[in-house]
Amino acid sequence: MKRAWKGLRTNPVVIALLTWLMALLIRSLFRSLRMSYVGWEVPDRLIRAEGRRVMGAFWHGRLLMMPFAYPEVPWAIMVSRHADGELISRVAERFGIRSVRGSARRGGAWALLGMVRASRRGCHLAITPDGPLGPREEVKTGTIELARLAGTPIIPVAFAASHGKFERSWDRLLVPYPFGRGVFVYGEPVVVPPTAGPEEMEKARTVLEEGLRQVTAVADAYFKKPAVRHRASAVGTRSERNP
Repeated sequence: MKRAWKGLRTNPVVIALLTWLMALLIRSLFRSLRMSYVGWEVPDRLIRAEGRRVMGAFWHGRLLMMPFAYPEVPWAIMVSRHADGELISRVAERFGIRSVRGSARRGGAWALLGMVRASRRGCHLAITPDGPLGPREEVKTGTIELARLAGTPIIPVAFAASHGKFERSWDRLLVPYPFGRGVFVYGEPVVVPPTAGPEEMEKARTVLEEGLRQVTAVADAYFKKPAVRHRASAVGTRSERNP
């Protein structure tokens, strides 16, 4: 079965069909959700008010709905050169997201350069700091180096759903069930100075990792405890909004 899939995933007709189907399913799933947005003013302030390019960072396991986290502006995302990355890249393009191919294991330097170039050409950057293969929910130093080179503040982002399933994959991918509720939570930006040395880089890495864990915890608790939801809303909620 695995051998058959390896052959099919390089077939252009199969890739084109799967791309169309996956994009349709993701878009339909999102449109079925009633969405809330906690901390929306953070990216809004940086992007709209200050006119800055930013980097959105989120755990690999929460990426399924991320094309809708802030869709009004152009984005670029780093995608692995693995064969499955071709499918992910094409699906991203369906949502107007530019793909830069490479990862820490394959083509990392070129991918880093490609992301910096994309930023300078007007794209905001999106990255999974624990991708493409983990360790799960650990920020890699490449994310901090990219922010330093591109000069972009890093915004931690998380998605959660009122009802869904965590897959048995290494990243525990969250797949929300249709017709439920969803929430995006945005944390305070992490800024990496262009002259940052090793100690500052490591401090930024740990701050981002903690920020991602916090927004993920707030998102996961959003539909469970009214008290937690109330505190989260105080950060700033944009409710019942589907872009």
